[in-house]
Parts: sequence; C-alpha cells; structure tokens
Amino acid sequence: MFAVIKTGGKQYRVAGDQEIVVGKIVGEAGDKVELGEVLMIADGDKMNIGAPMISGAKVMAEIVEQRRAPKVITIKKKPRNTYRRKIGHRQHETVIKITGIVA
Repeated sequence: MFAVIKTGGKQYRVAGDQEIVVGKIVGEAGDKVELGEVLMIADGDKMNIGAPMISGAKVMAEIVEQRRAPKVITIKKKPRNTYRRKIGHRQHETVIKITGIVA
C-alpha cells in the first residue's frame, strides 16, 4: 500500500515504515504529525485518486529529526570590475517516518 502526499509544495510517494526528507515541518523529534493532503492511495491493483485531494484520508508520520541540507554556494562575478560575491545557503528540512496510511 502506498500513497501520494503533498507537503511543502512538493509531492511524495510514501509507503509504511519509510523515511523521507521533506521541507520544514514545525515540531520536535518524536512528535506525531498528520499529513492531510493525500492525492492518491493505491492498495494492490485498487487505486483511489482524488480530485484533487481524497477527503478523509491522511498519512500518519513521526518526526525523526530536524536538520539543515548541505550548503549551496552561489558566486556572482562581473568581469572587468572588482565585483565578487560568494553567498552560501542551507535549507531547513525535516526527516519523517511514515507510520500509517488511513484511507
């Protein structure tokens, strides 16, 4: 059984006991969260597709850790000028473990 969920503006295909990395979700490690934007649920060859969401369906998850992604470095430079900028950015992300899918 798997589901397609939407969180943080992105879609993820999840199954039970799977760990995924998503955009920041507010909470501490060990907190339980409900992801209510379920787009599709499939169980074997039975599929339930929402238009756009399935009403009443939710995915239960547990926050494993809050962390930051690896640094992305951006460099700006203009030729024939002494203009150089080096900018780093680390995105906040949350690791969650899927504990159950409720249709």
